[in-house]
Amino acid sequence: MEITTDIYLGDSKEQLKLLPENSVDLVVTSPPYADQRRNTYGGIHPDDYVEWFLPISEQLLRVLKPTGTFILNIKEKAVKGERSTYVIELILEMRKQGWLWTEEFIWHKKNCYPGKWPNRFRNAWERLLQFNKNRKFNMYQEEVMVPVGEWANTRLRNLSETDKTRDNSRVGSGFGKNVSNWLNRDKTYPTNVLHLATECNNKSHSATFPEALPEWFIKLFTKEQGTVLDPFMGSGTTLIVANRMKRNSIGIDVVPEYCEMVKQQLRPAELYLLEPKTEYEQAEP
Repeated sequence: MEITTDIYLGDSKEQLKLLPENSVDLVVTSPPYADQRRNTYGGIHPDDYVEWFLPISEQLLRVLKPTGTFILNIKEKAVKGERSTYVIELILEMRKQGWLWTEEFIWHKKNCYPGKWPNRFRNAWERLLQFNKNRKFNMYQEEVMVPVGEWANTRLRNLSETDKTRDNSRVGSGFGKNVSNWLNRDKTYPTNVLHLATECNNKSHSATFPEALPEWFIKLFTKEQGTVLDPFMGSGTTLIVANRMKRNSIGIDVVPEYCEMVKQQLRPAELYLLEPKTEYEQAEP
């Protein structure tokens, strides 16, 4: 089967209505943060952010498959020396919509410049919130395993009797570990902290994230021929990575220049530039 990439030009809130329900395996996106990207997207005041985003998340809930996952890259800003609460408020309101807030990943920006403000240090991380429609969803954990690392050389050298059994957590969490399980293993499962450098070579968009970021989540939550959606496509990083990984993809953006740029970057892939329509349909190539 051929891999397709569909690009919609227009407001995400309206363009998402054109997509069939239960048709997307993974949503990975980074919408404009409150009062950010003002020149490109107009900016949304922190007090209005939740009200602005909820119609979009409502449509994402509709188009996502029951086994699908929504990854939201977002971070609250500081206002008058205090962190805004719009991210927390958004999570609570999305739960009322029917979303399950199942996990939170941290993107640690390895190449973040050091620095400070009068009452805080420079941001070196961002949130990646995971939402699902159901408690059982597709997740392929073996696809993102990492090398065990040098810690095993010393930690596994002399195992105690406790290390050879499922030793329950001392804090009463119900979780336990058997350290001996790591003997003779080359790989292990990662943590929920992703150590990735920011993208520095793409100057065509005001907030480009590294290709490794969507790639990691595409590996974790989809298989080949699956469908990945980015309703705030920007420079098209998610779509470009999905195309390379043999996933179908859908991108939406309100800026014509970005839509045309991504279209050119993805040639000669089968791709359609979809103008705003009253119903879902593919345009002629």
